[in-house]
Amino acid sequence: MVLYSVTRDDGGFLTVSGEVKNTAGKRYTVPTAWSGEESAIVRTGRSFAAMTLVDSKERKRYYVLRDTDNRPLTTTGFSPWIQPNESLPFFAQFPAPPQTTTKVDLQFPGFPNAPIEIS
Repeated sequence: MVLYSVTRDDGGFLTVSGEVKNTAGKRYTVPTAWSGEESAIVRTGRSFAAMTLVDSKERKRYYVLRDTDNRPLTTTGFSPWIQPNESLPFFAQFPAPPQTTTKVDLQFPGFPNAPIEIS
């Protein structure tokens, strides 16, 4: 996983964007855990809804936002595989932490925690 940006939007949102690259010589099967386990989210199909941000200092966890139809505000509807040497671009929107919070940990199933700075 490569992160390209973590930015605050004017509306009080935090947008994370990047891509998951398959550097292996065989296709990668996208884990169902990436979509999360909530029944409302499972209906939307494949997504990055299981991504969370953790502010250890404030002891808060931020979840991917949902729209008024309870769909996650993240990349959805992608293939169940990432072919060799291809990548899957993604974005995910979260409620923005307070302005004083400049570092959070990104948590996503199958990947180690990644400390990130908010710009």
